[in-house]
Amino acid sequence: MAAEQPEKSAEAEDMITLQREAQAWVVRLGSHQVTEEDARAFRLWCAQSRAHASAFAQAREVWKAMAPAALRVRRQEQRGAGGRTPVAGRRALLGGAVAASVTYLAVSPPLGLWAPAAEWGADYRTGTGEQREVAMADGAVLQMNTQTRVNLQPATGGEGIELLAGEAEVLTGGSSVARVTVSAAGGTVSAVRARFNIRNLDGEVCVTCLAGQVDVIRGERQVRLDEGRQLRYGAAGLGLSAPVDTGPVSAWRRRQLVFNEVPLADVVAEVNRYRRGRLVLTSEALGRSRVQASFSIDRLDDVAFLVRDVYGAELTQLPGGIVLLGLAKA
Repeated sequence: MAAEQPEKSAEAEDMITLQREAQAWVVRLGSHQVTEEDARAFRLWCAQSRAHASAFAQAREVWKAMAPAALRVRRQEQRGAGGRTPVAGRRALLGGAVAASVTYLAVSPPLGLWAPAAEWGADYRTGTGEQREVAMADGAVLQMNTQTRVNLQPATGGEGIELLAGEAEVLTGGSSVARVTVSAAGGTVSAVRARFNIRNLDGEVCVTCLAGQVDVIRGERQVRLDEGRQLRYGAAGLGLSAPVDTGPVSAWRRRQLVFNEVPLADVVAEVNRYRRGRLVLTSEALGRSRVQASFSIDRLDDVAFLVRDVYGAELTQLPGGIVLLGLAKA
């Protein structure tokens, strides 16, 4: 089937790959960590064709256009931190600056290499590959996974958490009967004595009850999840409750990623949440390959080489930990 695809589709795919490489070079050259080896590699990359040099020039212009606004945002953040400005005030400053400037790279980072500006002022946050435990009032415990940002907020009769982005495991109860409520992407998840996992990635939320009972509300619908059940919600509304194997869901708590017949595109997206740099699939056909595997979070650099060896993928390494993966050309 792949051989019957129109040539134009292949050309479009090559152009997307070129644009991604150009964005990666702009990010790397602007990182102030450029080595002589990087400079030589960049000159060779640009010399490959006029299209390479043009793609870089266009990516650089986007970067230059957002630089003044990004600098203002950073200065406002620094002034807020130095003056002990409340976190909510810093969020307002950042939100206003971003809304006023509408800068491309701050709002939509290339290749997802850093958090969007709207999340810079979160009360608690974790970096790439970082996990963090937050002990809350009334005995509740919040376990934050990689690239997660949360705000604390008042809630009637208990603890309130706003999950801006990322993933967390919440343990409620202890010696308290206070209800813990987590809001995310227009919905709320609450429990009194329970343990549950919640992910909010790009406005799509997945809730898994690991123990006890959890109430999920979005709009006028409410669903109660028992142990071992999961549901999703997002722009399409509140989904249906379904049984799930909770082992892979909570594997990150053991520093593991477990995949059971999962498309490679989804595997790469998940790995990128934990790994510095970026794995980029340049082939949709490769992304549809099914994966049955378990990876250590502390050895995710091995994933790209595994994809190369198992699927015969072509691997291109770029500065900054960016790796392009595509089908080898015949």
